Amino acid sequence: MGKGQPSYTDEEFVAAIQGGDDRALAQLYRLHLPMISHLVLQNSGTEDEAKDVYQEGVMVFYEKVREGSLELSCQIKTYLYAVCRRLWLKRLAEKNRFGGRLEDHEPYLETGAEADVDQAEDRDQRFATMAEALNHLGEPCRSLLEGFYLQEKSMQQLTAEFGYTNADNAKNQKYKCLVRLKKLFFTHYKEEESF
Repeated sequence: MGKGQPSYTDEEFVAAIQGGDDRALAQLYRLHLPMISHLVLQNSGTEDEAKDVYQEGVMVFYEKVREGSLELSCQIKTYLYAVCRRLWLKRLAEKNRFGGRLEDHEPYLETGAEADVDQAEDRDQRFATMAEALNHLGEPCRSLLEGFYLQEKSMQQLTAEFGYTNADNAKNQKYKCLVRLKKLFFTHYKEEESF
């Protein structure tokens, strides 16, 4: 550990990150980077690719910890290794440089990491698709939905802002916009899934 750096147990890392302690996150980041660099460099990757995959892996871990949905059944080190290994396998497959699995000198561990990676990727895809659908929605629907769901404005505020006669009219319009958004979203989502 560096000068003046406290040493954390896995439980303390999780608690500190849940509490928004950026120093703990920075320390965790430095702690396991060499392990992932080794993994990627030993399997057709570069130092930059290793950092990229590791950042992605740490973000998966960070998001799961912050939302309180991480059930850690192994060490953080093992979890991050499993997440980054999965991410790197996918990258290699996309590059068509690699057909099989990474050679491990340790038994495969059930860490929950595989499912977490899939979940994170699925969520990212859904957000991107939703943003795409919103772009195609047009006005006033786009601003109305963004105002209500993203800016958390009340129906009263939106009624005044958009010049509706009353809140019920605004609610009806919001409902119609949602129906249109769902149609657009599912059309886009199915198109992306079929590639």
